[in-house]
Amino acid sequence: MRRVERQENEGLFGVPELSAPEGFHIAQEKALRKTELLVDRACSTPPGPQTVLIFDELSDSLCRVADLADFVKIAHPEPAFREAAEEACRSIGTMVEKLNTNVDLYQSLQKLLADKNLVDSLDPETRRVAELFLFDFEISGIHLDQEKRKRAVDLNVKILDLSSTFLTGTNFPNKIEKHLLPEHIRHNFTSAGDHIIIDGLHAEAPDDLVREAAYKIFLYPNAGQLKCLEELLSSRDLLAKLVGYSTFSHRALQGTIAKNPETVMQFLEKLSDKLSERTLKDFEMIREMKMKLNPQNSEVMPWDPPYYSGVIRAERYNIEPSLYCPFFSLGACMEGLNILLNRLLGISLYAEQPAKGEVWSEDVRKLAVVHESEGLLGYIYCDFFQRADKPHQDCHFTIRGGRLKEDGDYQLPVVVLMLNLPRSSRSSPTLLTPGMMENLFHEMGHAMHSMLGRTRYQHVTGTRCPTDFAEVPSILMEYFANDYRVVNQFARHYQTGQPLPKNMVSRLCESKKVCAAADMQLQVFYAALDQIYHGKHPLRNSTTDILKETQEKFYGLPYVPNTAWQLRFSHLVGYGAKYYSYLMSRAVASMVWKECFLQDPFNRAAGERYRKEMLAHGGGREPMLMVEGVLQKCPSVDDFVSALVSDLDLDFETFLMDSE
Repeated sequence: MRRVERQENEGLFGVPELSAPEGFHIAQEKALRKTELLVDRACSTPPGPQTVLIFDELSDSLCRVADLADFVKIAHPEPAFREAAEEACRSIGTMVEKLNTNVDLYQSLQKLLADKNLVDSLDPETRRVAELFLFDFEISGIHLDQEKRKRAVDLNVKILDLSSTFLTGTNFPNKIEKHLLPEHIRHNFTSAGDHIIIDGLHAEAPDDLVREAAYKIFLYPNAGQLKCLEELLSSRDLLAKLVGYSTFSHRALQGTIAKNPETVMQFLEKLSDKLSERTLKDFEMIREMKMKLNPQNSEVMPWDPPYYSGVIRAERYNIEPSLYCPFFSLGACMEGLNILLNRLLGISLYAEQPAKGEVWSEDVRKLAVVHESEGLLGYIYCDFFQRADKPHQDCHFTIRGGRLKEDGDYQLPVVVLMLNLPRSSRSSPTLLTPGMMENLFHEMGHAMHSMLGRTRYQHVTGTRCPTDFAEVPSILMEYFANDYRVVNQFARHYQTGQPLPKNMVSRLCESKKVCAAADMQLQVFYAALDQIYHGKHPLRNSTTDILKETQEKFYGLPYVPNTAWQLRFSHLVGYGAKYYSYLMSRAVASMVWKECFLQDPFNRAAGERYRKEMLAHGGGREPMLMVEGVLQKCPSVDDFVSALVSDLDLDFETFLMDSE
């Protein structure tokens, strides 16, 4: 790994203004001034491809501050930086709202798209980007008369407020008077005076009664939260109708792989049918285990599957994480990624020494992503270690999107990968559990999508693509992380250098199949519930009655009276009408794996095809065309369903290993 030394304080991510929190104000003012100039240019330029370029530059100048600030406001250890970033997000957000209601700006784009000859002269990527910009405009009701436009703006504001209130409510603990809980389980929960606080489902607790109490109390309906959800769903529906869609779901699914809610429901119903027998077998297996451990009460309840499937896994397959960790040091895993990316795509990761002030914590690593013939592709900042105040989720942030600049150079993408790994100690390096290793591969899949996107416009760079396509590259990387031929390249015991035995990898893969059908069935139920909530309004029943019906139809375990799980369904905010996306992305990833990489996970020709047909386009091409390009056929809903279901059964890895 080569290293480059630098001294002077460069500011976060090498942005000179950001060497101090006050710099955010300077950066945002600069962006806002540039925005005004670009708006004037857009409005005075005759409609043509140039219009789209100006719009993209406009989007770029705002995103470069907003995306960076979005990351800093949650990840920077210093409160002053977090607050300054928060303020920058707010002022850029206000500017975006202003632009979305700027009629002249809208008309400059609308004129272009209304002129058939001009539209026919645009290349497909430019045309798609123009349509995406127009689509963003129209959700603000800009194409409507003044009164309706005001209603659309008001609804957008109301939806934002309701969303943040609902999100807060999804995590809010419930409390119950102490004497109402059996004495022998009270110590499992936090107490406050004569109340017990329940702040989650305690899904892993071995005592059935603890899980049952947590489920019934944590999911007990809160009237305020219920009203908030009802208002959120009806406001979304009103907004969608106002701007010309029959339901919110129809609007949300524009431009996705699924295209419309009818296809999503067809996908979920067919998947549910195909899963039902396997799900029943899983529930039966859980019932037997419950019977064995708790003979007096063996009916399977919704609070049972996570715990009992874990017990079954542990009993059948000895997959104690501590047995695996020594083989997965962070150094070995990064080397594994390097080998894989090099053989598949001709890419290497090089550690660079960041300049003073460039990173927000001294343990952040900066990687240059370099192609063997094309040179530097972009930068990945790895913020991998636990620290106080750091959010717990693993995620990928775009800091700067790639785009073709006016001078013909390419603006290199910059991303952050955030994980929560344990630090190294005196006696051992950072060691990853198999789950952490798989997450590292998953997040690196997102990073490669960002690094390899070579879109002309940053509006569709890398992961800026439809939600049901966005997880394809990351889930595909999980298939590599679970393949012995890949793992064998890097998994070495950090003390002895011994490779990870083959049977340990197959045990791990087999263990993931335990109750996998029931797990997937649960996801189908959540996805169906999300579709119904965002479908035809007024809803035919209360949200709780709909939950009960949908749970009985799509999951099979009984609804528990006086509970309202939907009030804890935080994904309704960020993934409204799109919760199915993860299942759809997994189906596509599974098909890509089987078609391109199952026979040889290091196949360079397949890697190049995958890059050329999928990764290179970001969101600049219709997702189904990208899927077709890689698979060399147009998959049907049945193909997606079969791909998901076949992953539950035949274990390709073991099948291959046994036949070698």
